[in-house]
Amino acid sequence: MAGKAVEQNDERGHDLEPWWAGIGTWGAVGLVVIGGLAAAWVFFRLPGTPEELATGYYQAAKIGAIGLVIVGSALLGRRRARTAGTEETAEAERA
Repeated sequence: MAGKAVEQNDERGHDLEPWWAGIGTWGAVGLVVIGGLAAAWVFFRLPGTPEELATGYYQAAKIGAIGLVIVGSALLGRRRARTAGTEETAEAERA
């Protein structure tokens, strides 16, 4: 059998999504804020700051970047949906 009819599934029992997949727009805004606060924490060298400051800034930047990408994607999706709705209304009025 060539494996064409064989169903393949994930037997590990958990989703293969990243941790940020379902946080939504407000969760993404929260990530941006947390990333900024983490960068400020490293800047002021508060307790818990890594010895190598670049490591702390890198980690803060990753959190902020993930939040910015999710917020940007959400805003772009809303804009596309609004544009599609306007085009459908305009076509219905022409007919």
